[in-house]
Amino acid sequence: MRQYLDLLETILEKGSEKGDRTGTGTISRFGHQMRFDLSEGFPAVTTKKLHLKSIIHELLWFLAGDTNLRYLAQNNVHIWDDWPYRRYKNSPDFQEESIREFSQKVAEDEKFAAVWGELGPVYGKQWRDFSGIDQIKWVVDEIKYLRKNKESPNGRRLIVSAWNPPEVEEMAKAGLPPCHTLFQFYVNNGKLSCQLYQRSADVFLGVPFNIASYALLTMMIAQVTGLEAGDFVHTFGDVHIYSNHIEQVKLQLSREPYPLPAMKINPEVKSIFDFKFEDFELVGYLSHPHIKGIVAV
Repeated sequence: MRQYLDLLETILEKGSEKGDRTGTGTISRFGHQMRFDLSEGFPAVTTKKLHLKSIIHELLWFLAGDTNLRYLAQNNVHIWDDWPYRRYKNSPDFQEESIREFSQKVAEDEKFAAVWGELGPVYGKQWRDFSGIDQIKWVVDEIKYLRKNKESPNGRRLIVSAWNPPEVEEMAKAGLPPCHTLFQFYVNNGKLSCQLYQRSADVFLGVPFNIASYALLTMMIAQVTGLEAGDFVHTFGDVHIYSNHIEQVKLQLSREPYPLPAMKINPEVKSIFDFKFEDFELVGYLSHPHIKGIVAV
């Protein structure tokens, strides 16, 4: 994961101080790209502990087309809690619950979750129902069709977009417009590669999740289309380190990375929509201890 550490160093050395929507302040740089050969190992950050459970459940949540916090809360995944909790705190229904009490209530109370756990037309909605188009089903079917007709080198339209302009404002009301906005697949020599464009990237907290999530998605789609996983290419717009993460980043940069682990996926799964949490096993993952950071909301 030297690529990720190089990005942190580049921002610290060449970035500029820049304000942001949250008022926290950042060191920011515009434009960067990383490439990970998935045959060399699964790109899980090792200079701090990565919470893989959250990443897998979030990805399955996206693929299900779900936009309500309830599934995540029921699986003890809290990476999306801050935004709906902030909205709830500003409402007349707020009863001084902590954020963990709020999450528990979302998990247990279906009616409460329907009102306060809904995030709007975010990733799952756009992936599975972009103006009536199931983009995930389409892209998987298209890859299969191109392979069957021996046209795979010519498929340059294998794109999924989460950025739906008419619905961006509605997404923003509940949380955030999509940060990872668009991804494209590329088939060549029996391998499937994926490139993600991310408009905005919290490099300390968010990017390790994004790398692992899209690398895993690439491997899953490769499996169900009969291909090998190739490269994951991560392209960025605004890459930034929040001002309250500087010391954490310096600590992380002082650590020596461990070798990459391997991701095992249940080979019996043949549909992208049939994967379950139990179908994934990260083997040989060694990491330095967790480093805590506050999410800027």
